[in-house]
Amino acid sequence: MKQQREDVRNVAIIAHVDHGKTTLVDELLKQSGVFRENQEIAERVMDSNDIERERGITILSKNTAVMYKNTKINIIDTPGHADFGGEVERVLKMVNGVILVVDAFEGAMPQTKFVLRKALELKLPVIVCINKIDRPEARAKEVVDEVLELFLELDADDSQLDCPFVFASAKAGIASLEEDELGSDMTPLFETILDYIPAPQGDPEAGTQVLISTIDYNEYVGRIGVGKVDNGTVKVNQEVIICNHHEPDKQKKVKISKLYEFDGLNKVEVKEAGIGSIVAISGITDIHIGDTLCSVDNVEPIPFQKISEPTIAMQFMVNDSPLAGQEGKFVTSRHLRDRLFRELNTDVSLRVEETESADSFKVSGRGELHLSVLIENMRREGYEFAVSKAEVLYKKDENGKTLEPMELAYVDVPEEFSGTVIEKLSQRKGELQNMGKASGGYARLEFSIPSRGLIGYRGEFMTDTKGNGILNTIFDGYGPYKGDIQYRKQGSLIAFEAGEAITYGLYNAQERGTLFIGPGQKVYAGMIVGQNGKGEDIELNVCKKKQLTNTRSSSADEALRLTPPKVLSLEQALDFIDTDELLEVTPDNLRIRKKILDPTLRKRAGFKK
Repeated sequence: MKQQREDVRNVAIIAHVDHGKTTLVDELLKQSGVFRENQEIAERVMDSNDIERERGITILSKNTAVMYKNTKINIIDTPGHADFGGEVERVLKMVNGVILVVDAFEGAMPQTKFVLRKALELKLPVIVCINKIDRPEARAKEVVDEVLELFLELDADDSQLDCPFVFASAKAGIASLEEDELGSDMTPLFETILDYIPAPQGDPEAGTQVLISTIDYNEYVGRIGVGKVDNGTVKVNQEVIICNHHEPDKQKKVKISKLYEFDGLNKVEVKEAGIGSIVAISGITDIHIGDTLCSVDNVEPIPFQKISEPTIAMQFMVNDSPLAGQEGKFVTSRHLRDRLFRELNTDVSLRVEETESADSFKVSGRGELHLSVLIENMRREGYEFAVSKAEVLYKKDENGKTLEPMELAYVDVPEEFSGTVIEKLSQRKGELQNMGKASGGYARLEFSIPSRGLIGYRGEFMTDTKGNGILNTIFDGYGPYKGDIQYRKQGSLIAFEAGEAITYGLYNAQERGTLFIGPGQKVYAGMIVGQNGKGEDIELNVCKKKQLTNTRSSSADEALRLTPPKVLSLEQALDFIDTDELLEVTPDNLRIRKKILDPTLRKRAGFKK
């Protein structure tokens, strides 16, 4: 018999990047009394990883739970970026409803549409929370209409259209049910969750069924599976069978050694958990996302959608430059291999393959952001390695034609820049599908474009729109190959010999283009020290000293003035490198170099092409 469990609610918070999901969770935690009165609390307490804090984005979904009026509300904070969309799809399997957070000024954005579509397909009820209503330019009324239009566009049914709207300012910690009233605390949102999100259902008497939706990893206990108890109860020391909807042959008997539930930000050990509980299970080494844990006498996997396939790949290889091994702690191929395979424990959208060379690994992910976050994490942990330019993964259809990954790109730019953006994206095989007005004198452009057309474009886009443009992309399946794209029009300035860069040598080099290094930096032959203004590569000697004579001339004593170098960030460097170049990544430096350092061998390779 199916029963409802009234003292639990499971809800996910979904939204576009930067609309305030994580801050909202902070407030719900504070106001439900999870923290002591005098406890100091970090802002965005859910973003635990350094990169999440610095960039202000959520990368991994997080679980937390609050008590309100004797009801336990399990809340899952999800990422907003398309590169981490795989996280969102899986999390929705654990919940009975979602809170859709929308910025009161920006309104419904592309990512809002992406996550909302997933929720509506699963027939989940939606509470719409219009956040940041205390912004001076907030336009709550219009945003409500935009959201309802989006519901209609996504074929929501009548019960979903009849959703409650809550108007909040997560930063100020207030919510109300009327758009022109400011509330005093978050009670209206808590009440709406209890009234509108259905209690979880299941059969407490049936055999155990727990679907694992996310994997956590801890160095002491190994892999931890997180999921919802759908039927029956789950107990410590119980014997269960692991099975999987997509792999009918997989059946393995295991024992549950530890069981946790969430309470605030902590995991609390429990002896058993019933239907509707979100639990974490440790002690099973071979547990994966999508597995179902069933009782021994009733093996029935719960259906589960496949994890999105990666669309772009890079080679990660051992650093073999003349400066190798001087800055990193972990430099060998064994270190690199162990670290990449360890990443697979928690990141399900990643693939790591060994190649013919023992020193190189092919790493595939969902997008440039996905892979650059991995590179940045490894670099901070003390790894030193080199990566190649990102390349997209092609497929073949049944007729043998090449297919490539396509993206929908939504661009909001001030109108005076729209011509430049359309021209640039058209050169990169983008097709303009729609053009309209966004708020505040901005034009909104929609393009269908191959994923490889966007590689290396973001930096250029920021320059072209003077930092005022917003570019959002969503993966849009595979389409026919669109033809060759010319990536970079400028050549590189290449160092001619090893040594230390000197002002005199750099002064002569800066007439040729933009420099990436300043005086005193170590260079080696084949390292790229700047970008040429013209289309070809030039070799220069930046270590050249001035010849000294014993006659003084009046002009020679004037100081040489250097233009400050353009220091590239990790993303800009990944964007800049060409197919015959590598990015050398160490804890202290990012250096761009040619794959073949020796100039003679490099020329020969060029002729062969």
